[in-house]
Amino acid sequence: MIKKLALSALAALALSGTAAHAAGGESGHHTENVRFSFDGPFGAFDQNQLQRGLKIYTEVCSACHGLRYVPIRTLADEGGPHLPEDQVRAYAGNFEVFDPELDDFRAATPNDHFPMSNLENAPDLSLMAKARAAFHGPQGLGINQFLYGIGGPEHIVGILTGYTGETREQAGVTYYENTAFDSGWIAMAPPLAGQDVEFDDGHSNDLHHEAEDVAAFLMWAAEPKLMARKQVGFVAVTFLILLSVLLYLTNKRIWKPIKHRKKTV
Repeated sequence: MIKKLALSALAALALSGTAAHAAGGESGHHTENVRFSFDGPFGAFDQNQLQRGLKIYTEVCSACHGLRYVPIRTLADEGGPHLPEDQVRAYAGNFEVFDPELDDFRAATPNDHFPMSNLENAPDLSLMAKARAAFHGPQGLGINQFLYGIGGPEHIVGILTGYTGETREQAGVTYYENTAFDSGWIAMAPPLAGQDVEFDDGHSNDLHHEAEDVAAFLMWAAEPKLMARKQVGFVAVTFLILLSVLLYLTNKRIWKPIKHRKKTV
C-alpha cells in the first residue's frame, strides 16, 4: 500500500513538474542569476549600491511607480542606504503628500511614506522584489531557490535588460517584447537605456549596472530588516547546534553506567 502511494506521489510530482516546465518554455520567460552582495546567509546590502539605486528610482522610476509601504525615515537606517538625517529631511522635501488634517498637500517629512504610484496601471514597487519568484527549476520543483534565493531582484534586472526592441500594437496599446516577462510582451516602455543618471562615486552607469543597482534598492525596500533577520537566524542555528551537542553529551553520561553494567553481566 505504501509503495503504491509513493509511486502515485512521484508520478503526480513528475507530471506537475513537466507541466510547469512546459508552461515556462511557452512563455519564453528567462532570468539569469546575479551575484548580489546580500545573497547567502552572511551577505549584506552594499550601502553605496543602495544609494545609487535610490538615485535611479528617484530620477527615473518615481515618475510612474511609488513605494507607498516604505517610510522615508528608513533611508537613514544602518544596513540600508544610511543617509545622514539632514539629507533624509532634504530628500523628503522633494515629495508632496496629502494631509487629511489640512485637507491639502504639503511637503513630505521623514515620518511620511514614499508617495503612491502616479499612474493607475503602474504597480507599486514596495514589495516587488519579494512578490516575484524567478527561480523554480529544475522541472518547476523549486530546488534552485535553495541555491539562488527566490530570484525577485534577478527578475527585476531581467525585466529592465530584457527588451529586444521589437514592438506590436494591440487594442491601441503598444507592447514591447521582453525576454524576462511572463508573456514575452510588456506594456511598459524600456525605463532604462544606460547612462540615465550620473553617480557621484564614478561607478559605471551602463544598463546592466543601473538595473542591478535599482534592483538591489528595491530588494532593500521589500525587506529592510534582511540583515537583522540573518543575524537572528545565525544566532538561533548556533544555539541549536550547542544544544544538540550538550544533549548528546548528557545522554552519553546518563546511559554510560547502564551500558557498562550490561557488558559486565
